[in-house]
Amino acid sequence: MTATAARPAETFAAKQATTRHFLMCPPAYFTVEYVINPWMNPDEPVDAALAMAQWEELKNTYVRLGHTVNTIEPQPGLPDMVFAANSGTVIEGRVLGSKFRAPERAAEAEHFRRWFVTHGHRDLVMPTRINEAEGDFAWTGEVLLAGTGFRTDPAAHAEAQEALGVPVVSLNLIDERYYHLDTALFVLDKGPNAQIAYYPGAFSEGSRRVLARMFPDAVIADEADASCLGLNGVSDGHHVVLPFEATGLAAQLEERGYEVIGLDMSELRKSGGGPKCCTMELHS
Repeated sequence: MTATAARPAETFAAKQATTRHFLMCPPAYFTVEYVINPWMNPDEPVDAALAMAQWEELKNTYVRLGHTVNTIEPQPGLPDMVFAANSGTVIEGRVLGSKFRAPERAAEAEHFRRWFVTHGHRDLVMPTRINEAEGDFAWTGEVLLAGTGFRTDPAAHAEAQEALGVPVVSLNLIDERYYHLDTALFVLDKGPNAQIAYYPGAFSEGSRRVLARMFPDAVIADEADASCLGLNGVSDGHHVVLPFEATGLAAQLEERGYEVIGLDMSELRKSGGGPKCCTMELHS
């Protein structure tokens, strides 16, 4: 536990859950057959049935909490399509699609574009710059935190601001294990007093200063939390879904009044994914 958790829980405001709308993709074709991040090892066996069971538990958790979950049909030949967060950013009815850096994932973007069109999302822009969507974009309710360094092109940040009409703050990632923003930071509570959790070691010195200035009351995760992808979490403002191994982070969150739900995401982590990677939020 870090020093940021020193204050007693009663000094923090009561946590209020808000209903969320998620888009997910079943891991019907999930496997690890190529390497595009340090977590992936094609020589390590993947248990497809266990991956599906872990994904189902995540989906069922959202439904049990009262959230809406839509699903998109998985496609053969796209084993990482389960990581729906990488294929679109949706804010207040506007949609910015994705453009993947790795050719192995490129076809995913069109499948998600078609889903948006067939489900009534007309205000949709497909990017011209490399943009891995909610993998590198985190909406606080006021600003879009935007990661770069390994996947999303820095120029995609300006493109996102134009397409979505929200202010964007760029953050530079420096550790290849945390190749997407959503592996090192997530939003706990949206709004004017938004709260986040993050792992400082994933960010450049300047980006750490930006985060400390913007979010002085942030929850600071340590390397143990980060190394199990504990920052790849999903919060509804009260309930926080995390990999169960992130015990230090969970303790901090509980002290602040959040209810933590730890899940086993070990099979999907073999491709560098966790709860957030599997979950695109359609922000209203």
